[in-house]
Amino acid sequence: MHQLVLGLLAGFALSLPLCAAEIPLLRRAGAGQNILCYVKEHKAKGGTPTMGGLGFTLAAAGAALLLARGDGRFFAALAVGGGYLLVGLLDDLLKKRRGDNLGLRPYQKIFFQVAVALIAAGYCLYAGLTRVYVPFTRLTFDLGWGIFPLGVFVFLATVNSVNLTDGLDGLAGSVSGVFFLFLGVLLALEGEGDGLEVLSFTLSGALAAYLVFNVERASVFMGDTGSLALGGFAAAITLFSGNALILPFLGVMFVLSSISVILQVISYKARKKRILLMAPIHHHFQQKGFSEGKIAYCYTAVTALMGLLLLVPYL
Repeated sequence: MHQLVLGLLAGFALSLPLCAAEIPLLRRAGAGQNILCYVKEHKAKGGTPTMGGLGFTLAAAGAALLLARGDGRFFAALAVGGGYLLVGLLDDLLKKRRGDNLGLRPYQKIFFQVAVALIAAGYCLYAGLTRVYVPFTRLTFDLGWGIFPLGVFVFLATVNSVNLTDGLDGLAGSVSGVFFLFLGVLLALEGEGDGLEVLSFTLSGALAAYLVFNVERASVFMGDTGSLALGGFAAAITLFSGNALILPFLGVMFVLSSISVILQVISYKARKKRILLMAPIHHHFQQKGFSEGKIAYCYTAVTALMGLLLLVPYL
């Protein structure tokens, strides 16, 4: 347990100066966020430096490499998270170059995401990582070849859900920080970590430091660089440790973001009517008058509650 606490502290200690140092560097590089015109509440945020995910992801990975004696799954998770970070970084760089909020075309983004997901799911088969835990129990079962389609789905769903949740100051960072904290505790109790639990704790600590600069009003945004990396790490750690099925529960607020967008699109296509004032649903709450800080707090509290429920079988 002392190694996990050390990982949390190391992630924080490395991330804090990196996040502080990257803000003026990103500002001088002209890496300001282009704000969508229809989100009028965010108009004043135009020009805030983005690509801040570089700081906390590098800090978390560096701290984990220093502390963990991981097996192949640990290094595979680092590689996969790094792969999604590069996709997000390319997307952010294209946005900066074009001066708009488009970045990679949808088909390009999906192509890169699917490519990394196929490699990760193939690794599960190659390494025999086909056993999965049943949520809220200690029971496991072998999924066999079924781990491949499940793995691809988990990566695509998780990465894009975390990306959709990154829409308010402190929202994706706080929810992800609590997500990785409880995931790390769960892995430690299962004895399934072998380095993955340390990576979870360093990510949680690194995000805590990032939030110093990202809570309302944010001095830096994580950008797709950070949100795609976080989704990649979340999917890799859960899938490689046999915990893919807990994602809809521990990541319930990520799931809510995706479902709200899907339902909004279906409703508009079918009835020409919107069921929400704006999607994802955190923008709906914002339109209803809730502050960004209150929304982030509620999302984080629900995530923490689900994390506690998942730990009940081990108490």
